[in-house]
Amino acid sequence: MPQLRLALNQIDATVGDLAGNSESILHWTRHAAEQGAHLVAFPEMVLTGYPVEDLALRSSFVEASRRALRALAVRLADEGFGELPVVVGYLDRSEHPAVRYGQPAGSPRNAAAVLHRGRVALNFAKHHLPNYGVFDEFRYFVPGDSMPVVRVHGIDVALAICEDLWQDGGRVPAARAAGAGLLLSVNASPYERDKDDTRLELVRRRAREAGCTTAYLAMTGGQDELVFDGDSIVVGKDGEVIARAPQFSEGTVILDLDLPAASAEAPSGVVADGLRIDHVVLSEEPLPAYEPELAGGYAERLDDDEELYSALVVGLRAYAAKNGFSSVLIGLSGGIDSALVAVIACDALGADNVYGLSMPSKYSSDHSKGDAAELARRTGLNFRTVPIEPMFDAYMDSLGLTGLAEENLQSRLRGTMLMAVSNQEGQIVLAPGNKSELAVGYSTLYGDSVGAYGPIKDVYKTSVFRLAKWRNRAAEERGQTPPIPEASITKPPSAELRPDQVDTDSLPDYDVLDRILELYVDRDQGRDAIVAAGFDDALVTRTLRMVDTAEYKRRQYPPGTKISPKGFGKDRRLPITNRWRESPEH
Repeated sequence: MPQLRLALNQIDATVGDLAGNSESILHWTRHAAEQGAHLVAFPEMVLTGYPVEDLALRSSFVEASRRALRALAVRLADEGFGELPVVVGYLDRSEHPAVRYGQPAGSPRNAAAVLHRGRVALNFAKHHLPNYGVFDEFRYFVPGDSMPVVRVHGIDVALAICEDLWQDGGRVPAARAAGAGLLLSVNASPYERDKDDTRLELVRRRAREAGCTTAYLAMTGGQDELVFDGDSIVVGKDGEVIARAPQFSEGTVILDLDLPAASAEAPSGVVADGLRIDHVVLSEEPLPAYEPELAGGYAERLDDDEELYSALVVGLRAYAAKNGFSSVLIGLSGGIDSALVAVIACDALGADNVYGLSMPSKYSSDHSKGDAAELARRTGLNFRTVPIEPMFDAYMDSLGLTGLAEENLQSRLRGTMLMAVSNQEGQIVLAPGNKSELAVGYSTLYGDSVGAYGPIKDVYKTSVFRLAKWRNRAAEERGQTPPIPEASITKPPSAELRPDQVDTDSLPDYDVLDRILELYVDRDQGRDAIVAAGFDDALVTRTLRMVDTAEYKRRQYPPGTKISPKGFGKDRRLPITNRWRESPEH
């Protein structure tokens, strides 16, 4: 059988950085060439970064992407890689746009190209366009209608982009009809909890359907709220895993494959789902037989808590680095949320770049102040204390606030102080709110909600505790000091805005609350279904009302790392002005 050394470059890309992304592609192609690769691939839209969102509708950006692709092809040849086929994802447009109502302006395409001998040898566009969750590709792109097949060293390689594998039909059965020896899919594929298991089973199933070895190349890194976890996979035609890349790690998977020889007659015509075969021959003759040396390897999977924690670290690190921020500022209360955010920040940016500010009021307990200082000591982050009591007294003397207004004033004074320090010193503020609090509106606008990024915005409170325990346990296993004080984990959660306050004064127990929220927020189940699942009728009604009436608060919360199937943001879009309630009268 003919042989092929395939290089899958699981790398990060920055949206809009055409020059930087081109340099990265060149760097990793050079690395693959040094390893003797015969075919090199990069992720979906790696040249432009992903997702480009409304940049796709800007003709100037589309044309810049096309120019950058052609320039990259020339540079690859100039660097001595002209004979090495390189698959690159980029932003393109239809050459013959059909202007009609409802079609995106300029007919942009989520595309990929095969670069060879200094030119674009073949290009194609994504056939299936996702329109669910965080994806709006019907808004931005027009679909491709070809089945691209490139012949490399006597092997026909069928090409696909991300959703082409996730949806039934289209390029997977078309690859079988075209007689491909390898199906190569380039992907961005944002991370969410448990997606690695779903992804593996998908690729195995598609390989059997395509009847050929299937390579699934994914992106890593982060873009705004999205995290990309890599986890590139190669499986045989029987679904057996051949190689699997690490999670949340840049690098190249290089492996030798024995693949079926292409038929003497090039495939042509129209195949499954009406896709026409677009076949290009780059090299007809098989390579001289060689001893396979590279097997790609199989990276061990992270356990669930480590995977989730890694996603939060990568998300924050990418957001800070790609937006030009080198340091962060966190209000440290001594509680579990700010403690976990601080440790994530230390792991993402280094403790020297993390600044903690303790802002006690007269209601702050001695143990909370002590826990904040102890966290700083354990992690080595920069730490200082500035009491808010003088400012609080001045406001109270002027306004005479009481009750909830008095409580929220403390939070807003802290928010003002954090933003003032941020302006003065240049750190970005991290908001410590978790998904449970955001869901029910248990946060203060312009107080604990201030910040440029919310690292645990999509993490329920019960998971916050679990991740804190995991991080301490991981430290102990490495012979390190657990970074989070035990008291921050074990004491009852409290905002400490009035004497003896605890969260359960206003909220159900978090274990119960989070299970209700998961059904309502993540799974879109209604009140009756949640009650039928065994939860108290009155409690469900009260909880759902809190969620519904807090929409205006959530809209004003900063972006944060998405780790669930339905985070607050693009995943879940509800009107702020909304009189529908999941209650018996409705």
